Amino acid sequence: MSVAAQHDDRPTADWLGGFAGGGPLSVSERELLAGWPKAELHLHLDGSLRPETAIELARTRRIEAPRTVAGMRELLVAPMPCADQAELLRAFDLPILLMQDAEALERITFELVETKAADEVRYVEIRWGPLLHVRGGLSPADGISAVVAGARRGAAATGTTVRLICTALRSHEPADNARLAETAAGFRDQGLVGWDLAGPEAAFPDPMIHARAFEAARAGGLRVTLHAGEWGGAPQVRRALELRPERIAHGAVAIEDPSLVAELVARDVCLDLCPTSNVQAGLFPSVAMHPLARLARAGVTVTVSTDDTTVSDLSLTEEYARAVERVGLSPAELWAIDRRALDVAFADEADLVPLRLDFERAVAGNRLLQSPAMRDVRA
Repeated sequence: MSVAAQHDDRPTADWLGGFAGGGPLSVSERELLAGWPKAELHLHLDGSLRPETAIELARTRRIEAPRTVAGMRELLVAPMPCADQAELLRAFDLPILLMQDAEALERITFELVETKAADEVRYVEIRWGPLLHVRGGLSPADGISAVVAGARRGAAATGTTVRLICTALRSHEPADNARLAETAAGFRDQGLVGWDLAGPEAAFPDPMIHARAFEAARAGGLRVTLHAGEWGGAPQVRRALELRPERIAHGAVAIEDPSLVAELVARDVCLDLCPTSNVQAGLFPSVAMHPLARLARAGVTVTVSTDDTTVSDLSLTEEYARAVERVGLSPAELWAIDRRALDVAFADEADLVPLRLDFERAVAGNRLLQSPAMRDVRA
């Protein structure tokens, strides 16, 4: 088996955009930002495979793929920008091919927790689609067990609190997704706490065909989110609200419709935003033009995440830096967003209380928040 590289020779665009009014962070300010405790709620397992691990898995599973880190990165990191969501999703082809057995799933989950812990991510929700990992005969339940085991081992090794979100695919049969929801709910007491819907939005725009799966997830105690607005603009975000989610993955295009923004505020639906990934998917021309700050200042609850550590070649610290330098959030605004993530997280409240105290203690002496100049809005 082989997977062909997806990159082409298109010219590189200025996808970061210009600096906001405060200009770039200094080296010392970036170091302070790196030391912040962080929470990440929108993170895909199959978009965060280490290139070195991909090389080893391809070799041991006899899958034809690049054998150098540079070559593997060329395949795993998506173009910037992509033409559309469909092109971005092609960067997941090889990872999914490599993630067809329990050993690979457990290892990749463990390593992702390690990677996040090194970036001072103290709380992380990792999502993945179990039905994408059954080609080799693995059952959905066994696949979930492997990810649970990797998350548990990673949490024990690093101290990072890990929770899991089961993702159904828009392209899969509604009945299959309903059965998956029932299976996933059986792991509620093992850290699998959420239910999601993702995949090719243009080809499968109506999430309501999967309403029975959402009902089954809720009945089993899972909290609900879903992807929306990666295609089709604000109407797709409004359409997602019909499923009564607590959070929406992406949804930044809601800024196009003031009445929708008002509805998100009134219903307290959180948008789990990923500015760099949105630019990569062609939704916005640059990070500087992403509406993260405008949505937050309009009163919408938002969080900031990478979406995919490898596909977007991005750490959460770097995404936070771009939110300040390019989008124009003040450090104080960014900290409020980071801290607010623990109020909309899907973990049980008893697990979140000590995390909130940990966050407050850890940032108490962080000079990035103490300087009056840095408290000002930088835009």
